[in-house]
Amino acid sequence: MSKAEILSKIDSALDDVRPHLKVDGGNVEVVDYTEDKVVVIKWLGTCQSCNMSTMTMKAGLEQAIRSKIPEITGVRAINGITV
Repeated sequence: MSKAEILSKIDSALDDVRPHLKVDGGNVEVVDYTEDKVVVIKWLGTCQSCNMSTMTMKAGLEQAIRSKIPEITGVRAINGITV
């Protein structure tokens, strides 16, 4: 599968989570997919400053992506609150 195809599948998987983020004024954008199979995302809207974004990333985004692309090793944000 090409990188473009994987990015498209990732974006599609995130469509399952986006409605929940949008309710609170947030969203997420896929930035990259690395060679070590990590998805790099960018928080948008209120997600950038939400102290729950780390939990959302693990319990929501990562789970949604892995359900469609099990080989993903993790998800990393390039912005937002870091713990």
